[in-house]
Amino acid sequence: MRFSKKVLKNGLRVVIVPMKDNPTVTVLVLVEAGSKYETKKVNGISHFLEHMCFKGTIKRPKAIDISKELDALGSQYNAFTAQEYTGYYAKSDAWHFKQIFDIVSDIYLNSTFPEAEMQREKGVITEEINMYKDMPQRHVQDLMTKLLYKNQPAGWNVAGEKTNILKMKRNDFVKYKKEHYVPEATVLIIAGQVTEKEVMSKINKIFGKIPRGKKGHKIKVKEKQIKPQVLINFKKTDQTHFVLSVRTYDLFNKKNAILSVLGGVLGGGMSSRFFQKLREEMGVGYYVHAHNDSFTDHGFFQISAGVDNKRINEVVGVILDECNKLKKEKISAEELNKVKEYLIGNMKLSLESTDDIANFYGGQELLKHELKNVKEKAKEIRKVTASQIQNLAKNIFQNKKLNLALIGPFKEKSKFLKLLKF
Repeated sequence: MRFSKKVLKNGLRVVIVPMKDNPTVTVLVLVEAGSKYETKKVNGISHFLEHMCFKGTIKRPKAIDISKELDALGSQYNAFTAQEYTGYYAKSDAWHFKQIFDIVSDIYLNSTFPEAEMQREKGVITEEINMYKDMPQRHVQDLMTKLLYKNQPAGWNVAGEKTNILKMKRNDFVKYKKEHYVPEATVLIIAGQVTEKEVMSKINKIFGKIPRGKKGHKIKVKEKQIKPQVLINFKKTDQTHFVLSVRTYDLFNKKNAILSVLGGVLGGGMSSRFFQKLREEMGVGYYVHAHNDSFTDHGFFQISAGVDNKRINEVVGVILDECNKLKKEKISAEELNKVKEYLIGNMKLSLESTDDIANFYGGQELLKHELKNVKEKAKEIRKVTASQIQNLAKNIFQNKKLNLALIGPFKEKSKFLKLLKF
């Protein structure tokens, strides 16, 4: 897949992926602004700001002006916030490229943060926080980051705390946006049925004259763990949702391809070891996942599942046994090849639409300042060997690196701490 990258004089990076046979186009703006760039006092402001950008601009004063115009184009649109970035996008028929580009850029550059809208949105975000806390499968992920990173930005909830949200003022948004929404920390991605010439014409006109800014920085994550850790959220549930994790490597580490394959062995598809063991053999739960989460300065490998409350001890033991097998025995050539083709095939299937392609290239450029296509990514996966997987398993699956977060009808940490050993 052909793509091009350009950098404007003000530092803004542009990635264009022309796709003449695709009838749609996606405009995506990514900026280095997320919960890891916040202070404790304003934790949640990155996410709140994302909401407020849809509440009115100079050209489109009301929220309805934005949504009505996008709906009239048959567009799909949204925004999202994570630990290290925020994104705004719209996807439509390629015929409407100029219109959706104008709207997305207007949202990003010219939001006015109306006071009345801000007060109303406090209630919306409070209920969003409540909603996630009522979803154990989702909330247990927040508990895991809290357990791993404690009282540092990487351990805070991206949505923030309700008390913080209620205290925020309009000036907080203005100050935060000025510090982080600067050209040098922004990537603009356009994927779909467009030409480079028409895209650059629009970009230079709207983004070319924006002055450089001074980007606010994030605090580097401190990794500290000398023994297993457990965090329990008591809740009367019909099943226990848990995440078992070990610390790994950051986004730039060359072992990430190996971690990807290791995750595929344990939790990639219905033929994976965990799926076969927990669901097909034991019948203890519906879902089980295993994958690595990597960030610019930290990472962790996680295994998550929702299982029968009465069999949680048994399940944790089985999972640790399966991880231990990877340390003791090399996987067969047949299984290794199956997992590689599964990962590569799913990567390709996930890139069938313009919005997915925009995120694929945009995420790489924003965080790593590099661009690799699908063939290059596939080559990295195919190079992984059975010996590399075994050596990596020995390195990461250690007692002192184990962490368990769970939501269920339990209160005592001690009995779970006893389980955390290979």
